[in-house]
Amino acid sequence: MIWTILLLVQGMLLLFVLVSKRSRSEKEPPLDKGVIPWLGHALEFGRDAAKFLNRMKVKHGDIFTVRVAGRYVTVLLDPSSYDAVIEDSVSLDFTRYAQVLMDRIFSLQLPHHNPAVEKALTKQYVPILITHSFLCGHTMHCHLQSLLLQAQRPCHNQTDWNTDGLFSFCYSLLFRAGYLTLFGGEQNNNRTDPTDVYEEYRKFDNLLTKMARTTLKPEEKRTAQSVRGRLWELLAPAGLGEGSGSSPWLRDYRHLLQEEGADEETQRRALLLQLWATQGNVGPAAFWLLGFLLTNPEAMRAVRREFSSISEQDSAKCPLLDRLQHTPVFDSALEETLRLSAAPFITREVVQEKTLQMANGQEYQLRRGDRVCLFPFISPQMDPEIHQEPQRFKYERFLNKDGSVKKDFFKGGRRLKYYTMPWGAGTNGCVGKRFAINSIRQFVYLVLSHLELERCDSEAQMPEVNSSRYGFGMLQPEGDLAIRYKPRHSH
Repeated sequence: MIWTILLLVQGMLLLFVLVSKRSRSEKEPPLDKGVIPWLGHALEFGRDAAKFLNRMKVKHGDIFTVRVAGRYVTVLLDPSSYDAVIEDSVSLDFTRYAQVLMDRIFSLQLPHHNPAVEKALTKQYVPILITHSFLCGHTMHCHLQSLLLQAQRPCHNQTDWNTDGLFSFCYSLLFRAGYLTLFGGEQNNNRTDPTDVYEEYRKFDNLLTKMARTTLKPEEKRTAQSVRGRLWELLAPAGLGEGSGSSPWLRDYRHLLQEEGADEETQRRALLLQLWATQGNVGPAAFWLLGFLLTNPEAMRAVRREFSSISEQDSAKCPLLDRLQHTPVFDSALEETLRLSAAPFITREVVQEKTLQMANGQEYQLRRGDRVCLFPFISPQMDPEIHQEPQRFKYERFLNKDGSVKKDFFKGGRRLKYYTMPWGAGTNGCVGKRFAINSIRQFVYLVLSHLELERCDSEAQMPEVNSSRYGFGMLQPEGDLAIRYKPRHSH
C-alpha cells in the first residue's frame, strides 16, 4: 500500500514539474504563469476577471497566455481578430468546456449528447415562441401584467407607496413571468408555485460561480446539493405533455432527451440547465436598464416619450405588441445597458495545434490542450478607442443624429464587425436573443406605463458590480438600489 502511495506522489510531482516548466516558444503568444505554482493567476482571475485581464492587456497586448489552476488559457482581446476563433470548428471545440461546466454546476452528464441537434431544436422553436406566445397569444404580456398587479396589492390606495430593491423587483417579476410562459408553472399537475421556484433558484444562482470554479466551502456544497435537489423536484412535471402548460419547445426538448437515452432523473437536471439558460440573464438586464434610466433623467424622459407615443397609436390598426417592435430610443438604451453589463466569456478548447492569424497580419501558434478565451466586455465593449467615455451610460450611443440605428464603430481606422457582443457570436450566439429582448421591452414598457417609479433616495447611484460574476453572462450588483412605486393615476 505504501509503495502505491509513493508512486502516486511521485507521479503527481513529475506532472507538476512538467506543467511548471512550460516555456514560451518563439511563435506563441506572451506567456504569464504567475508566481504561485500550479495555481498561477487563478485567484486573481476568479476574484475580478475584468481587472486582471485589463492588467494583462496593458502588460502584454491583445493576445497572451496565462496559467489558471494548472490550465493554460490564451486570451484574445482584438475584436477584429475574433472571427479567427469564432469560425473555426475544426481546431477549436466549444462543447468540451461546456460539458465540464454542465457537470460542475448542474451535476448533469447527458448520454449521447449532441449539442448541434439541441441548438437546431432551440432555433426551430424560438421563432414559434416569439410569434405565438408573444405576438398572438400574449402569454408573456399577460403574465407580466398579472404579476405587476399583484405587486401593487400591498398598497391600500393610489397614494400609498411600495418599497423594494430594484434588482429583487426586476429579477423576481421577469423570472416568474418567463417561467410561467415557458415551463407552465402553476398549470403543471402539482400546481408548482413560481415563487417557490424563484426563491430556490436564487439560492442556486448565488452559488453558481463557486460551483463553476469548484471553490465551494463544505457548508456551501451541502446547500448547493440541497437546492439542486429541490429544483429538480419542482421542475419534474414541466414538459411532460400537452396538459403541462409548458411551451412546445420545452416538450420537444424533453422528447429529445428521451430519444438520447436520458432517464427521468437526467431529464430533470437538464430542465434546470434550461431554466438557467432562459431566465438567468433577463431579470438582471432589466435591473441595469431601469437603474440607468432612474439615475439618468434625460434618458428616462426620452424613453417615456417614445412609449407615450406608442400608447397613443390606434390599437385597432396596430396591436400594442406590434407597436413595441419599433422603439429605436429604447433599443439604443438597452444596447448601451448590455454594453455596460453583459460580460460572458467565449471559450474554446484547442483540440489540434492551430496557427491563429490576427487582423494585423501577425501569427501565433496555439497548443493542443490549451483553451482560448474571448472577453468582449473588455474589447470591444469597454474599449475607449471604440466607445468614448466607456464607463458612462449614454442612452443615444447607438443612434445616429437622424434617429437611425448607428452601426459604424471603428478601431485603428478599421470598421468593426463586432462593436458590442452581449449575445455572443457564432456557435456561442444566443438563439433566444429576440425572446429576451421582447421580454425586457414588454416589462419596461409595463412598469413605466403603469407605475410611478422612483429612487427612495433621489441622490442614490447604481450599486457596484459583483466582480465574481465576470464571465457568466449578465453582471449582478453588489447590493441593490432602493426604490418605491405606486400605480399611476392614468396610463
